[in-house]
Amino acid sequence: MALTGSRVRRSIALMWRGMRSHPGIYVLAVGASGLFGALTVGVSRAVGWATDSVVVPAIAGDEAARDRVWLGGLVLAAVAVSLALAVAARRIWAGYGVVRIQADHRTALTRQYLRLPASWHRGHPAGQLLNHTTSDTEAATGVFNPLPFALGVVVMIGVSVALLLTIDPWLTLAALAVIPVTVAVNAVYQRHMSPAVTRAQRLRGDVADVAHESFEAALLVKALGTEDREESRFGGRTQELRAANVRVGIVRSLFDPVIQTLPSIGTLLVLGVGTWRISTGDVAPGDLVTAAYLLTMMTVPVQAFGWVLGELPRALVGYERIAQVADATGALAHGDARLPQTPGQAGMSVRLADVGVDLPAISGARGRSITLLDGVDVEIEPGATVAVVGTTGAGKTTLVSLLARLSDPTRGQVLLDGVDARTLADGEIPAQVALVTQSTFIFEDTVRGNVTLADPGAPGAPSDSEVWDALRLARLDETVRDLAGGLDAPLGERGANLSGGQRQRLAIARALVRAPRLLVLDDATSAVDPRVEQEILRGLADRADDGAGAEPDTDPRPGTTVLMVAYRMSSVALADRVIHVEGGRVADTGTHDELMARDPGYRALATAYEVETERREKERADEAAAGALDDELDELEEVAR
Repeated sequence: MALTGSRVRRSIALMWRGMRSHPGIYVLAVGASGLFGALTVGVSRAVGWATDSVVVPAIAGDEAARDRVWLGGLVLAAVAVSLALAVAARRIWAGYGVVRIQADHRTALTRQYLRLPASWHRGHPAGQLLNHTTSDTEAATGVFNPLPFALGVVVMIGVSVALLLTIDPWLTLAALAVIPVTVAVNAVYQRHMSPAVTRAQRLRGDVADVAHESFEAALLVKALGTEDREESRFGGRTQELRAANVRVGIVRSLFDPVIQTLPSIGTLLVLGVGTWRISTGDVAPGDLVTAAYLLTMMTVPVQAFGWVLGELPRALVGYERIAQVADATGALAHGDARLPQTPGQAGMSVRLADVGVDLPAISGARGRSITLLDGVDVEIEPGATVAVVGTTGAGKTTLVSLLARLSDPTRGQVLLDGVDARTLADGEIPAQVALVTQSTFIFEDTVRGNVTLADPGAPGAPSDSEVWDALRLARLDETVRDLAGGLDAPLGERGANLSGGQRQRLAIARALVRAPRLLVLDDATSAVDPRVEQEILRGLADRADDGAGAEPDTDPRPGTTVLMVAYRMSSVALADRVIHVEGGRVADTGTHDELMARDPGYRALATAYEVETERREKERADEAAAGALDDELDELEEVAR
């Protein structure tokens, strides 16, 4: 999508690509504009004819000429109506073209955002990405509003030059004298405008990014009382944007008057040369009126060139910023392999074969890449429940995210049912693998909409019974029944009317309703009460056991393999196996009891969790005892009174 070559070449390529994307619309728009140009020349010729055949003879006393006044008016009126229709057609089709191109850019950006991996998104702020679909898209398409008008002017200029040559070569030279001046002025304008527009577009993205962060952190800002800091931070960016926009306005304010004045200067030049040619008898008054009127009528159309030239720097900057995203590498390639569909199989088998993940060094920063995972070799049996345990930064999230293919490993293979994840067809993994993260997103929609992520009645959408089954497994069905409206109950923005634990359980139900063969829980129950968490995990285990032993025709959706990042030892103890990750490597794997016996790191980690749990329970017990003692003292004081 990127443009190459000089600024002139890139400008021409930008305009050509836009029109080529919707050829039918732009054929109509440019055709209507060309018709307008030809009719404009016809009006000028009609005015010249009326001057020589009607006006001058009528003033001289010719009665026949006076009788033809109505004919001259009728001719001018007919041409004027044709002009109005051509203008309306040009504007309508040009407007269609602009909105179609904008839709193309926004669709391409959205598809690219969805294709690019999470690692790419981590390096690109959401505010900047939003700015690409709004301000940059509008900038990139602004040139297409006046473009059909300007191309129609080419027809007008061609016909006008031919007409002026038939009148007098000197008048033609006078009329065309402003063209090289216009080219020179535009060259100076482009040199000053491009850097100013580039800076303004970048700052628009910065302002959007700061605003997005402030809105996202609204609760934090209010809780910590940092409103003044956020206001100052946002104000600083907006002042920079204001200064950049003022700079753009200054450059444009110097350019636009020059472009708008040049046609008038050309008209004055034609009048001066025409007066001289009339005095020598080489040109008739009607010819001079034709030429002068033609240039006067061309003043606004010729300014369309100025509008195009004025929009081009901004359009190039906006388009190139869009192209940087559209051409970004890193999108995960898909193959054509399919996951095997084995009836009655209890979940999916998983194998990480000598997997390593390296995080590249930040562009422009010193240092080498960071190794997040190295030499990870793990095999998970179908239908097993496996816990991943490790200290903060050990690589747990990186490990489990590979299974949902949010990114690919730098080294090694991720095998799902024996098939390399990189060779699977697009859509295979989301259809059978569900990932639930610690941070959940709730749409401003109903409960049903948030669980199914589909419109009611849409093809393939889960039924209400399936939704209730998923809510029951997530231990959220009773909460939803208590809501006014049940599944149709509206949830506030980001689930504001739900607690943190309820939001996490809703996210789990959203995953379970898809009947995944592999469920990945990345600390997805951190805000859930421990008792409820164990109920959810036991429910998943029971479902897996039932699926593993069911007949294929009686249970078309067998049990699920569960891989969970866990911190609570009560939850870890429910897992069939535990994977201890330390420093990006698998330190050990086995049952909880086996690791407690032979893995000192795991034992220290588990003991720390238990000590912390006991400390919190002791604190709660002490608080309860202190409260009871206070109550007894209050009673004794009351008796003493």
